Amino acid sequence: MTDIDHPKQVDSIIVNSSQLLTMTESGAIPGGAVAVQDGVVIETGKTEDLLRIYPECPDIIDAENQLVMPGFVDCHTHLVFAGERSGEMEMRLKGASYLEILKSGGGIHSTVRATRDASAEELFNLGMERINRMARNGTTTVEIKSGYGLDEETELKMLKVARKLSAEHPLDVIVTYLGAHTVPTETDRKEYVRWLTGSSLETFSEYAEFFDVFCEEGAFSLEETKLLLDAAANAGFRLKVHAGQFNDLGAAGLAASSGAISADHLENIGDDDLDLMAEAGTVAVLLPGVPFFLQSPDYPDARRFIERGIPVALATDFNPGSCPSYSMQMMIALGVFYCGLTADEAVAAATLNAAKAIDREDQTGSLEPGKKADIIILDVKSAGELPYYFGTNLVTKTIKDGVLI
Repeated sequence: MTDIDHPKQVDSIIVNSSQLLTMTESGAIPGGAVAVQDGVVIETGKTEDLLRIYPECPDIIDAENQLVMPGFVDCHTHLVFAGERSGEMEMRLKGASYLEILKSGGGIHSTVRATRDASAEELFNLGMERINRMARNGTTTVEIKSGYGLDEETELKMLKVARKLSAEHPLDVIVTYLGAHTVPTETDRKEYVRWLTGSSLETFSEYAEFFDVFCEEGAFSLEETKLLLDAAANAGFRLKVHAGQFNDLGAAGLAASSGAISADHLENIGDDDLDLMAEAGTVAVLLPGVPFFLQSPDYPDARRFIERGIPVALATDFNPGSCPSYSMQMMIALGVFYCGLTADEAVAAATLNAAKAIDREDQTGSLEPGKKADIIILDVKSAGELPYYFGTNLVTKTIKDGVLI
């Protein structure tokens, strides 16, 4: 039990867990409970202790011997878009690569066309359906990127939709500007980079906290990425980078040296870049749903990061082309099966470390006094069962800011 001065009253207590995963030095508390007041965690401890301390609590939530833990933090998604690309899955099954589909006008370009044609209301309704599915799967905080507009009108439309979702949905939404997703087919590359490093930053800085770049063959070169990151930092954005998804261009090292909070994907990364990430404290965001969906054997090796002390996070990368999955539980399973994480490491990667990747570890990702009461209850007994029952939604209750949603 935490050593604090007990308040006279709390709003609710979640009791009778099989284990309470605090994601702190306290670890797992068998039969643990968590007391909540005004949307934040007040105290954790044994069920019998908290019930004794707060005998008149008005709301007792019985976990019924199920696992209680922090809500998932999905720190990398592309949730706002229109259209779907199931036909591309058939193309890949017949041998086409992701980059081949992209260069032929499919991939991102297909979604750009659909998103440009969609109204803000249509995008908001689609986004609301998707964020509700994420909440049902235990996500309580989600990052949302733009990047399917690639022009001022549509990028602004996407960012405003993401902000509206943040205002109208219980989940916390962190917004990222990803105009540097790829170069639109109708625009000269140099002209587009000039726009990205100039007027677009002024236009979108009030709508997004982070700036992201897709550094990859067919998208943006390492030199262009450095130019973009420098300009975005000067405009007040915090930085993220899509790095090493298909090719090792040195983007992860550039992310670290540029002060980016995270480098994401990282299937292909050299030791020198790993050392730079370790020195800078850059969070490694692994997205194992992508190689799984693309049927690639090329998964990031989490052990290489962990051995250097680099924080490892997991996220869905929810998007229409390379990972249409809402489930952080599935990402935990894939992280264990294919990336070399233990079950405990994967759960930490989906909670506290994912919160670090969006600079929210002081607010969420663990159950400790003063943090948001973002809590999920799952129909298992221990963390090891999450990857064991892969592909199944085990969440029975999602509690956001102390409220059952």
